Amino acid sequence: MEIGGETTRSMILCCHCGTPIEPNAANMCMNCIRGRVDITEGIPKKSTVYYCRQCARYLQPPKFWLVAELESKELLGLLIKRLRGLNKVKLIDASFKWTEPHSRRIIVRLTIQKEVFLNAILEDSFTVEFVVLYQQCERCRRDAAKIDAWQAVVQVRQKVEHKRSFMYLEQLILKHGAHEEALGIKQMSDGIDFFFISKSAALKFVSFLQQVMPIKHKSSEHLVSHDPKSNHFRYKYTFSVDIAPVCKDDLVCLPLKLSQSFGGLGPIVIVSRVSQSIVVTDPTSLRHAEIAPNVYWRYGFVSLMNSRQLVEYTILDVEHTGETSGRNQGAYITAAKSSDFGANDNVVLTRSHLGGHLSSGDISVGYDLKSANYNEALIEGHKHLELEDCVLVKKTYPRMNRRRRKWKLKSMVVDADEQVDRGNDREELDREQFLRELEQDPELRLGVNIYKDPAAEDAMTDAETNPDEYPDIPLDELIEGLNIEDGPDEE
Repeated sequence: MEIGGETTRSMILCCHCGTPIEPNAANMCMNCIRGRVDITEGIPKKSTVYYCRQCARYLQPPKFWLVAELESKELLGLLIKRLRGLNKVKLIDASFKWTEPHSRRIIVRLTIQKEVFLNAILEDSFTVEFVVLYQQCERCRRDAAKIDAWQAVVQVRQKVEHKRSFMYLEQLILKHGAHEEALGIKQMSDGIDFFFISKSAALKFVSFLQQVMPIKHKSSEHLVSHDPKSNHFRYKYTFSVDIAPVCKDDLVCLPLKLSQSFGGLGPIVIVSRVSQSIVVTDPTSLRHAEIAPNVYWRYGFVSLMNSRQLVEYTILDVEHTGETSGRNQGAYITAAKSSDFGANDNVVLTRSHLGGHLSSGDISVGYDLKSANYNEALIEGHKHLELEDCVLVKKTYPRMNRRRRKWKLKSMVVDADEQVDRGNDREELDREQFLRELEQDPELRLGVNIYKDPAAEDAMTDAETNPDEYPDIPLDELIEGLNIEDGPDEE
């Protein structure tokens, strides 16, 4: 209504208390609406939550146990999910109300909205009290009863001469927390065993392995006990996981049919990357191919030569061919074994994909096919195959007197089998080779969490004294917060 050029709102009286209000669908003031409508009806004001004192976890029905600190967002989400009736209202806010930590009470303040009386929106706040009840989780109950706790075991194996694949797999597991549900980890002579409290946890771990490694697996079960009265059976499950026995930098001869399926690739190729699939590179044509796990296990080929047979070469001359493929450049390279200097004048001329990485005077490692011993059965079927005298794999650097690295890697807590000889020279050599690969390969570092080492902040490395001679990991790739007490490190 307009009176004298001014707009005034018409008012009505509340149909119950007579208070002047603006017109609404209910014709009632908010106090009268709150007095007659309770939007919190159907939402319990008291509830319970179960807590295991041994492992400090809360039960998320039906069987999942969640690690959560007091007044954390994880605990708040768990408590809200336990309340019935919240799906009928709109949750606006939720927060904790302080209580004594030893009171076994958790109070949550909720603010909700609900539509009442034809488009009238009512908002209300209330508190819900949760009583913390103690209950042992299944894992702690089995440990307390001192029975054989694990129900499923995942046996990871790889039939190779070195342990670098397991070192990389360990870092992948740590980065993604895939081992958190494992009751124990045991190192065996030919691999690692992971023990789990349930079959589902073991299947989840096997699924993770399928995402990061080319594997095949099979399962078996063993009857432990049977209760004829309740018809209850207790089994133990074993999952046998085999990792493909080809590793990064291995030299491979592709089977004839597989080589033809890739358009005549190779057949002598270098394994450039191993993840969920296997990526190979032809050093002569610079072509790449990605071999899916199911394709690999169909042919089941193995390495012609592995990284322990690499020989150091000194580059004498590089003649570029002009071919490029990604970061690779084709070139004819003249090289000589570093061990032959001063002994003879033997040199080799080979075609390589490392033309963009090597120059005269550099050091590279490769396979000496001219004098090497390998299984000739692996190259059967390839007629008129002429092998190069040398296949260069990658550039390397002279190892100088290195004091200490400024970074470290975390390790899993592993129980070694009595037959495992830990700390031997071969394992130390594999560890050092793995650390060097991390320094030289940025793509390999993407799957690894690398931490600063506070104890070596003042140490000088070869990369700092000779930055053009040896690569190092940039400081911006290092993560703060390594606690050495968490477990042994990789160095």
